Amino acid sequence: MVDEAIRKLNEELKSGKFDRYGAAMKDAVHKALVCFCRQDGEFAQAVVQGGSFEDCMKAVGKAVKGGSISDIDAFTAAVRFYFPGAGIDVQMTIDLCASVRGESGGEPAGSSGIVLNLLDFM
Repeated sequence: MVDEAIRKLNEELKSGKFDRYGAAMKDAVHKALVCFCRQDGEFAQAVVQGGSFEDCMKAVGKAVKGGSISDIDAFTAAVRFYFPGAGIDVQMTIDLCASVRGESGGEPAGSSGIVLNLLDFM
């Protein structure tokens, strides 16, 4: 089911007709939805059985207030298009030593970074 959902999203990303908001956000929303499909088979099933990605992006566009929308709000609107009532949990870590490791970005032994819940700032 996961592969089918991802295939559907990929095809509809290419074939969809998007307004200015949809065109600006479609790649990031698509990437997030693919990630969510990989995380949860039930969500992937909802994507397969649900509406089109083009209609999803119209729903995300309706969530725009004052000419802008945060990524978190856009991803939440997209998830709720396919699975009403669902939400997302966002977690980011800060790596204070990224420049020391350079481009490799390898994780230092025993380091878990600093965890920030972005929803705490809303």
